[in-house]
Order: sequence, then structure tokens, then C-alpha cells
Amino acid sequence: MKSKKNMKRREFLQNVVKGTAGLVTIPVIAQSGLLASRNDIEISYKGGSGKKRNVIFLLSDDHRYDYMSFMGNPPFLKTPNMDRMAREGAHLENAFVSTSLCSPSRASILTGMYAHKHKVVDNQSPVNDDLLYFPQYLQEAGYETAFMGKWHMGEKQGNDMPRKGFDKWISFKGQGEYFDPELNIDGKRIRKKGYITEILTDYALDWLKKDRDKPFFLYLSHKAVHAMFKPSPKYKGKYDNEKVPHPASMADTPENYEGKPLWVRLQRHSWHGVDYMYYNQIDFDEYVRRYCETLLSLDDSIGRILDYLDESGLAEDTVVFYMGDNGLMMGEHGLIDKRQMYEESIRVPFLAYAPGLIKPGTKIPQMIQNIDVAPTILDIAGVEKPAQMDGRSFLPLLKGENPAWRDRIYYEYYWERAFPMTPTMFGIRTDRYKYIYYWGVWDTEEFYDLKNDPNEMHNLINEPQYQELIQQLYNDLFTWLEKSGGNQIPVKRKGEFIRDARNCKVGCK
Repeated sequence: MKSKKNMKRREFLQNVVKGTAGLVTIPVIAQSGLLASRNDIEISYKGGSGKKRNVIFLLSDDHRYDYMSFMGNPPFLKTPNMDRMAREGAHLENAFVSTSLCSPSRASILTGMYAHKHKVVDNQSPVNDDLLYFPQYLQEAGYETAFMGKWHMGEKQGNDMPRKGFDKWISFKGQGEYFDPELNIDGKRIRKKGYITEILTDYALDWLKKDRDKPFFLYLSHKAVHAMFKPSPKYKGKYDNEKVPHPASMADTPENYEGKPLWVRLQRHSWHGVDYMYYNQIDFDEYVRRYCETLLSLDDSIGRILDYLDESGLAEDTVVFYMGDNGLMMGEHGLIDKRQMYEESIRVPFLAYAPGLIKPGTKIPQMIQNIDVAPTILDIAGVEKPAQMDGRSFLPLLKGENPAWRDRIYYEYYWERAFPMTPTMFGIRTDRYKYIYYWGVWDTEEFYDLKNDPNEMHNLINEPQYQELIQQLYNDLFTWLEKSGGNQIPVKRKGEFIRDARNCKVGCK
């Protein structure tokens, strides 16, 4: 028998996965830039047989946190398979992204790092070749991996081409197409007839049905529900007769904009606002209806995956996650799109399903972020969190444990030339309060008491009783940026926070 000493590293790890009793600690030596720290990483395998759980990560595009029927918004929307995941698994009730924009959020999911560290700060940023994605670690731990769907990073780098960390690759350029898409399958481009959500799910199921002697990881990244929304023919018009509720803050009234930054009010008249949305290409009510109809095929995809796991007997050995890459404004404060730090923009749906691991009906109130996805999936695989990752594993929370957890999250968004109405912003959110700092605009900052004002309609930035707390949050925000290298984007720290730019002397911001 070949000795462990002379085995290739990958072969050795695969043998361990197939059957090693007890707890084994394996040093993995960094080779060819695989591990960012260039140091050894310990991979621990637990369990009597050493068998690892499979993982399926389902990602949607622009699905906001409350558009699921078990959340009751909008009242006519029905998502039975998302409801099933919440009912039979876990609902992570307070899930957030660290940047509410496609490419930065996707990079944070794959790397476990904040945008100012992975440097994919907008949808046009090039991707550093030295970045490490968590599926690379899974491959080293003996997993077979696949990516299917929207990649959307490195626009000028042929971003549909196969990327490191994946044994199987199916993607498309940019945002892709809802109907008859061109796909890149393992480096070869083909035109595929049909509806993109259904096509990707078909490919995913075909791959899952393969015979294999390894645990698997599937990253199924849907185009849906990105604008412009195009439902499957079987769902188009389904909600035509439904009344669309408008959020309270959507009305263009002085009361709704009292204390708000000027850029917010001005944006409602831009193509990302309800008064001129997408250059008057679509009516607001129709926008919401088409969004919901497009979402239905996404829900079907989840159902098809769950049904296959049940039918094949794989459900007990598999953890399934469903998440949105960022939220979406649906008229709140007169806005559509994302990027802002308002709740509807930064909160995302997050569900987990794992019979035998997650107790049915689990609700997780702790604040989870997209940077936590990578360390959590590595934890499921028995891989220790790499040193460069900012997130942490929430696997203990899924298992019903109660570890000490973060009491605040941080947010960053960087001004884009193509979308000049939205300024660079940084923010901090606790369980109750939110402070938003704007950079490069002569405007007021924002502070909200989310307990008493969950719709963020009353900016308390000038209220005397909150000044000490605001200063503390401001200091905490910039301490985080400085300690984590966030000032290199760059952003220059002010001498003190500015409650209201209208009361500020020239040069203080």
C-alpha cells in the first residue's frame, strides 16, 4: 500500500474523507499560491466514519429579505418552497450584506472578506488573481465542486470563463439573459433554448445525479430576480389583478423627507427613483408584479433541489442554504435599486435546511453577514477558518447552540461613476441603532432608532439626547476602518462627526 508520506496531498485527503475514525488533524501546506497566508492550515475531520456533509449554496440576485410568503409581504406572493425551508429548517431573520451591490457582495461571499480587503468595490472592479475562494479549500478537503450561474466579477476579464475552485463550470457573461441564454460550459460557449432559471436548475440536478465517491459542493447562482424582470411564460401575468401595497415612506411629502439627506430626495427623480424609474420604462405597480412573478421560478428551483435530495436519500447528508446577494428598495423613501444602507437594501433572505442537523422551525435572531458564508461552509466541511477571512462560522447557531455573537455589523459602499446619485457611505448597525456616514457630499448624515422607527423615517442625527451615542458609533466605525485597512480605498477620517452639514463651517468635511 502506498504510504501516506509518498501520497499526493489531494489523494491523501480524499482517502481521509472516505473513512477515518475519530479526529484527524492534517496540515495542508500552501502550494502555488493556494492559501493566502502561505502558512500551514489544519483541517480537522470529525465523526466516527469521517463522512462529510454535502453543501448546496443557492444564491439569488436582488431578492429582498421580506418578499417570501411566510413573511407576508406582499400579501399575494406565494413561495411554498422558501416557506418549506423556513418551516423544516432555519430562518436567519437578521441577515445582511456588507456592501449592497452584486459584485462586492458576491466577492465577500466567496472570500469571507469585506470589500475594502478583497478590492472588488463595484461592478467594474478587476479581480485580483491572488484572491482565494472558499471552494478552493473545499477541493483541498476532498470535495467535488461546481459553479453554475451568474459570476459577475471582473467585467473586463471575460467573466464567464472558468474560475479556480470549481471542478464543473457553467456561467454566462455579465447579467446574462432570461431567455435562450449563451452559456459557458467548462470553457465552451453554447446557446441554450429556454428560461434561464429552469435551465440552470436542470444542469444542477444533472450534476447532482452523478455517481461520485466524494462529498460535493454546488454553488447555484441564479440570474433571477435582477431587473429588468422577465417571468417564465407560465407565470407572466399571474399577479396582474393584484393590488400592490405602497410603503408609507414612498409618498413625496415634506414629512417623509424631513431630516433626510438631499441626495435621497433628488434620487427619487432619477432612473433609480419611483418618479422616473428606469427612464420611465415601467410603472411602479407593474415593476412589483413582474418582480414577484419572476421570483416564482426561483422558488420552483429550490423545490426541485429539495425534492431531489429527499427522493435520492441525500437530504440527511446535505446542508442547503438559500440567500440573496443584496436587498432591493421597493419604493421606500421614493427609491428603487440598492446601494443605500437602508434596511430594505442591506437585508437579505437567508434560509438553511439540513434534516438531522437543524431543528425544524429554528429562528436565528443574531446578525449574520455575507462574510460569514465562507467560514460557515468550511466549518461544515471540518476546515478551520483561514486567517484572512473577516467573517465567522454561524454553524453553532444552526445547531441550536448559543455562542457569544457580534452586537454590531459594518457597511461600506463606494461611489460609482455610472451611478453618481448615490454617494460613498460607511455605516454601523447594532441591534437597535444605525449610524450612516456619507463621504464626499455636502449633506446630512443619518441616525435611526430601529426599535421605535423600523421604517427609518425619522432621522435623529441632531437630537441632543443621542449625541454621545452617535459619537461612540462614529468612533467605532472609523476604528474598524482603520484597523481593517479600510482607509486605503481611500477615505480620510474627519476630526469629528458632523451632525448636519448645513451647520458646518467650510472645510470641515
